[in-house]
Amino acid sequence: MDDIQTIECKPLLVDRELPGLREAVLQLVTKEHDVETPYGRVHCTVKGIPKGDRPVILTYHDIGLNHKTCWNTLFEHEDMAEIMQHFAVCHVDAPGQQEGANTLSTGYEYPSMDQLAETLPAVLKHFSLKSVIGLGIGAGAYILTRFALDYPNAVEGLVLININPCAEGWMNWAAHKLSGLTHAEPDMLISHLFGKDEIHRNHDLIATYRHHIINDMNQFNLHLFVKSYDSRRDLEIERPVPGINARTLKCPALLVVGDNSPAVDAVVECNTKLDPTKATLLKMADCGGMPQVDQPAKLTEAFKYFIQGMGYMPAASMTRLARSRTASGSSINSFEGNRSRSHTHEGTRSRSHTNEGRGRSHTTENPHGRSHTDTPMDTTANSNAEQAAAKSTEVSC
Repeated sequence: MDDIQTIECKPLLVDRELPGLREAVLQLVTKEHDVETPYGRVHCTVKGIPKGDRPVILTYHDIGLNHKTCWNTLFEHEDMAEIMQHFAVCHVDAPGQQEGANTLSTGYEYPSMDQLAETLPAVLKHFSLKSVIGLGIGAGAYILTRFALDYPNAVEGLVLININPCAEGWMNWAAHKLSGLTHAEPDMLISHLFGKDEIHRNHDLIATYRHHIINDMNQFNLHLFVKSYDSRRDLEIERPVPGINARTLKCPALLVVGDNSPAVDAVVECNTKLDPTKATLLKMADCGGMPQVDQPAKLTEAFKYFIQGMGYMPAASMTRLARSRTASGSSINSFEGNRSRSHTHEGTRSRSHTNEGRGRSHTTENPHGRSHTDTPMDTTANSNAEQAAAKSTEVSC
């Protein structure tokens, strides 16, 4: 038998030599999975290592997009690195919408919006995830909202861009039918994704996404996803009224829309249907239909505030947003909530919250324990509105 020489293996670098190196390496870990669900396979891309005590950020894209064309600009922005150090991310692609997708079989019945929401429990089970913070836009926002309504314990918070809670009206239905007859589905998708000003002025951006829709997406699969979204049901959410058990979101929600987005009216209407102690409407100035592409820095900071209000990332750096309260604004409790539950993590932070409300507060280096809504923002309060019944908070940036 030959002698085998063994050599003691030592790590090239340890954390005390380069603090944070291990976290940085784990953040770069990316794995792709095809997850079996009751409604077919769903392509998922996980970046980072899920932490047992924290939710994972779960994203869902809009029609005409996949997770890369929808979210890469945001997640590759330098300001997003701080969030990525604390959370793993799971990007979900709707069936057949991922990059390089094969054409779905002719016998495959494409899932409805409700059924697409029902695929998410299988995704969480596949990755052994206890809870998520949802980040969705358009159709993806609708799917995540439906999931949160049906599985409230699995969703700690939602960031909803361009959410439309209503079923498609007959005029839109007729317009989409005409688009199909004239083979103008790419034009319809561009009008869905971008505002009129963007379409007329930002020719490079529109050309990029038009090229993607026509050349990179599987057209057969895309048409099925668009048809599913056009056939969506009303979410049937209602603003809670004392004494009435209304169907609404139980988790904190940040509704985001650009002031030049085609979805402004729908998002504002959705805001009126949510619990004002848990919902906040963020209107982004000089912004079109895709804030994550148009203004990723501002959206990232808003996301940080939102996460901070849930009790995570208490020491996150903030610089940009300015807060404004309108006549429809409410007390500062919109992010925080009135409920409390206590929880500690590795002795480094504490937060109070309840399982039902998930409204949380946290401590920071500031001995007064400032919350995310107690940040350097210019606040104009309406004292009468503060004393009246709570209405939703509106943030401008």
